[in-house]
Amino acid sequence: METVTTVAGVRERVRAWKFAGERVAFVPTMGNLHPGHLSLVEAARHHGERFVASIFVNPMQFGPNEDFAHYPRTPQADQEMLAAAGCDVMFMPDVAEIYPRGLDRSTRVIVPELSNILCGAFRPGHFDGVTTVVAKLFHIVEPDIAVFGEKDYQQLTLIRRMVTDLCIPIEIVAAPTVRETDGLAMSSRNQYLTPAERKAAPHIYQELLRAADALQSGDHHFANIERSALEALEIAGLRPDYFAIRSRELGAPNADLREFVVLTAARIGRARLIDNIQVRR
Repeated sequence: METVTTVAGVRERVRAWKFAGERVAFVPTMGNLHPGHLSLVEAARHHGERFVASIFVNPMQFGPNEDFAHYPRTPQADQEMLAAAGCDVMFMPDVAEIYPRGLDRSTRVIVPELSNILCGAFRPGHFDGVTTVVAKLFHIVEPDIAVFGEKDYQQLTLIRRMVTDLCIPIEIVAAPTVRETDGLAMSSRNQYLTPAERKAAPHIYQELLRAADALQSGDHHFANIERSALEALEIAGLRPDYFAIRSRELGAPNADLREFVVLTAARIGRARLIDNIQVRR
């Protein structure tokens, strides 16, 4: 595996592969890789002959009181993990390479409606930073396929909308959420949890499952299901930002729907944890 730090460098390699007729799969990450990321890597390997992963902690998607400066960075371990997984190029630019004019003077890509609901309502500007950096990475790497995890369902939905709206010729592949044995979704932020907090965190998945069971049984009292879950999470010691039942496109639910997604974000200690579950009935 080769580590490349410049836009010109990664473009040179990708264009040589495409000239040779090889399909390129891409996984954008912020590093600090864990087994959940490896599921994205595995999915990417099934969709192309060549594989690029990016490691970039994007300052544009962090709010003023969030953990950009302290976000865990483990470049050596990430490099070893990606090399073992068969990655061809690890693209690891610095902030100046991605934002040469600085954050305030950079063009931004905004997906209306979807970016300011759910997590977007609690993290203003976050998804504008996500869609901006992903659009830039797409134009830098020019992959045929890009893989994103279903754990951040709202992000996945925004990326799909952006790709459609901007006519970007990339196939978006979704990889299922990877969980610990007790159901907690794998996340880089899990390492912030104390032992007591780690014991409480699986209540997030338990409440998602309880809501899914209610929906599958035909319950369409959505507000009651949401309220019950919020109360249960608070009793378990978490501070939920929201617990919401939505359509698969993140619209308001109705009794005629057959497919739903249940999403939540909850804080515990230093960590803000997100999760979701998709439901068919």
